[in-house]
Amino acid sequence: MAKESMKARERKRRRMVARYASKREALKQAGDWDGLQKLPKNSSYVRLHNRCLLTGRPRGYMRQFGISRVTFREMALSGKIPGVKKASW
Repeated sequence: MAKESMKARERKRRRMVARYASKREALKQAGDWDGLQKLPKNSSYVRLHNRCLLTGRPRGYMRQFGISRVTFREMALSGKIPGVKKASW
C-alpha cells in the first residue's frame, strides 16, 4: 500500500494536467516556448505516473483495468471483475 501522500500527489498532478491541457496545447501551436516554461511543471503530461487506483502501487500496473497485478488477481479470484476467469486448458 502506497503512502497517502504519494497517492494525493498523483491525483493533484492529474488535476493540474487536465486544467492546463488546452492552454498548453495553444502555446505549443503558437510556438510560444517562453510561455510554456512559465506554466507549472506538474501541468506537463509526462510527469504523470501510472498507479493502482485502489492501493497506489506504482509497479505491475495493468492499463486496461487501471489497477495493479496484485489487486487484479485478488479481485478476479473473488469474482469482482466481470468476464474474467482463471485460465485452464
